[in-house]
Amino acid sequence: MSALSDNLVTFAILAYLVAMIGHAVEYALGNVRTRVAVVAPVRELVGAGGGVVPAPPAPVPAPPTADRSAWRARLAGLIGVGATAVAAVLHLAALVTRGLAADRMPWGNMYEFVLTVTFIGVAAWLVVLWKRPSLRKLGLFLTLVMVLLVATAELVLYVPIVPLVPALNSYWFVIHVSTIVFASGIFLLGVVPAVGFLMRNGYEQGKRSFPYTLAKRLPGAAGLERLTFALHAFAFPIFTFAVIAGAIWAEAAWGRPWGWDPKETWAFISWVVYAGYLHARATPSVKRNVATWIAVLGFLTMLMNLFGVNIFFTGLHSYGGLD
Repeated sequence: MSALSDNLVTFAILAYLVAMIGHAVEYALGNVRTRVAVVAPVRELVGAGGGVVPAPPAPVPAPPTADRSAWRARLAGLIGVGATAVAAVLHLAALVTRGLAADRMPWGNMYEFVLTVTFIGVAAWLVVLWKRPSLRKLGLFLTLVMVLLVATAELVLYVPIVPLVPALNSYWFVIHVSTIVFASGIFLLGVVPAVGFLMRNGYEQGKRSFPYTLAKRLPGAAGLERLTFALHAFAFPIFTFAVIAGAIWAEAAWGRPWGWDPKETWAFISWVVYAGYLHARATPSVKRNVATWIAVLGFLTMLMNLFGVNIFFTGLHSYGGLD
């Protein structure tokens, strides 16, 4: 069962790669528009006063090649969405088989945690895409993130299945870790439209240097910003509950609710930064791009808590599984 899980993760990475290529093709061909060519007037009309009034120019339909390119772009985008859905199914199957092989929830180390967070992110993306198909071109950036994170988990963070650390054998393991995983997955998804908004907003303001040109074919900045806010506003209360649940678990396990352990400290930093984003977003005098930068900073603190703390620090939460 463990080997099956490993193989499913590999197939999921390949499917995410296919999805990314499909979205990239759509992105590259997405600037095709049905153009209307104008030719010289072919006839003249005589006005009531005897003057000659030129007739309106006759439109010429767009060439068939433009229609074919637009069709191919749409097909590539739909293939990208389909491959993303297939990858998500393989991803979920890998988690389920890993959990069955370990006889526990698959959240015991960094490898399993990253796999679960990325699955939550892609599942939430499919829900968003079902509600708002116009956001499909964001799929290029979402699948890029999936390929990078899942491949990193498989190639760098992988560890064999081992029993849980004794301190984790508690019902709080399910309560605390499930909510922290869910919130982290939504934050992961939220950073994609956040970065997209920053690039698209700059492009709409006339910036034509890299990376703003990457946003030429993205949806409008206003819509991306609203999606960023909605995702963060949804995830923040769940993250808050996860931190509180962790403190209650720490009281039961270690005799104190808070000890400024490195992971506790960085969780608090993330909470403060995300609270600052929501406050800035609700303050009319704060520009939307400034608030969005705070959201991006919040995700960087989450990455620090996941990777940096487990790799560079030692504490009571050192369950990363890496040597």
